[in-house]
Amino acid sequence: MYLLEEKIYFWLLLGIPILVVLFLGVLLWKKTTQKKFADVQLLKKLSPDQSIFKSILKIFVISLALGCLIVALVNPKIGTKLETVKREGVDVVFAVDVSKSMLAEDIAPNRIEKSKQLITQIINNLASDRIGIIAYAASAFPQLPITTDYASGKMFLQSMNTDMLSSQGTAIYEAIELAKTYYNDEEQTNRVLFIVSDGEDHQGNVKAIAEEASEEGIKIFTIGVGSEKGAPIPIKRNGIIERYKKDSQGATVITKLNPTTLQEIANEANGTYIDGRNTNKVVEEVTTILQNMDKKEFEAKQFADFKDQFQWFLGAGLLLLFLDIFFLDRKTSWVKKLNLFNEASS
Repeated sequence: MYLLEEKIYFWLLLGIPILVVLFLGVLLWKKTTQKKFADVQLLKKLSPDQSIFKSILKIFVISLALGCLIVALVNPKIGTKLETVKREGVDVVFAVDVSKSMLAEDIAPNRIEKSKQLITQIINNLASDRIGIIAYAASAFPQLPITTDYASGKMFLQSMNTDMLSSQGTAIYEAIELAKTYYNDEEQTNRVLFIVSDGEDHQGNVKAIAEEASEEGIKIFTIGVGSEKGAPIPIKRNGIIERYKKDSQGATVITKLNPTTLQEIANEANGTYIDGRNTNKVVEEVTTILQNMDKKEFEAKQFADFKDQFQWFLGAGLLLLFLDIFFLDRKTSWVKKLNLFNEASS
């Protein structure tokens, strides 16, 4: 486990490409100015040992040194001691619809990206709750087991897309079945399942499985993403729309939000349906729901001792700057023999 203490310093890395561009500009300016001063052959005779390779090597070493010094400012830390701590919270599982209908752009930027934004913001507002993530289309797939590691949760969340499951459909019932295995019966924590979907083309007896989940103490809240007006499903290549999905008769498929199904699921499992159009409202509602629940105590493992690692990057940066002193602009004998730039012998 690692920790970045001062991430803001990463912005300084933008200075490195600027430095390289300035260096190339100066190199070009020098070459142009020298051509005005004298003939190319004469310049080679006047400064036979001038090395382009050395100049490039120097800027590379300086850029690498600056990169190391900037990382030292960020101060990465590595966890060295793992201990068990007691926390109080709720077990929250997010089931995310990754079927192709979630590519519809009736909500910006599209349904799947909006879903990921909503969950990320919800996670950012959590305190000591545990989270789990499930992806589902025609089948359900575990993405992240119950954990207190929010950083990993957001990382797995961002990697989710509509191509991760080959079979298509919306098997909400399978997502609920899988979610039931996420909770620990021994700990008896409050159990919450958030289903984020457009609710379209659902399969199976969802109401029955939602009722079973409720009997096991799982509250299901559904978040509807999309619009009831609907939109076509774009098929893209390299980010550019090539065409829209069509049915067997050749007509363009229009996918629509189905709030009725999502409301029925939530009602069966003592939850509520949440309109997913406004991110702030969704986050506020979800935060209120979780805060009003009884918090149960559970044990969690976490890193308690982190050691600074900045010294390694600081040392590497200073060493590279020291070595740069010895990189002169003139050719060394072995580089001259290699003739890396196919220079004609004088």
